[in-house]
Amino acid sequence: MWGELIQEVRVAQTGVQILFGFLLTVVFTPRYASLEDVDRAIYIVTVVLGACATGALIGPVSLHRLVSGRRVKSQAVTWASRMTFVGLMLLLATMTSALLLILRVATHDGYVPYLVTGVLVWYLVFWFGVPLWTRHRYSSR
Repeated sequence: MWGELIQEVRVAQTGVQILFGFLLTVVFTPRYASLEDVDRAIYIVTVVLGACATGALIGPVSLHRLVSGRRVKSQAVTWASRMTFVGLMLLLATMTSALLLILRVATHDGYVPYLVTGVLVWYLVFWFGVPLWTRHRYSSR
């Protein structure tokens, strides 16, 4: 199970690191100075969420490195799985928050919360709904 978990983490790590790297550059753009206070607050929350998601998704790699050869693989897999789940939840929050910020800055329209909510539901369906349905449907036989 360790190998499968690490492969899953690699996929999520790449996405969160690219998103986090992008977020770190925003503050250095000329447009940042003209953001409204609410948009700056959303940006700060988004950056903190991205940092936390990055930490949680890199955590399993560090865990593996520090406990490798200590005969605690089953416990390491359990903890790494938990870190990965927390990382995915933080990634979900980061992506939703980043989308909210980008759409607010790009459009200033009242339909932005509805778009963001729609995308959040989309994420929830494909990240959690379909996997849970699949687990229920095929492991009950």
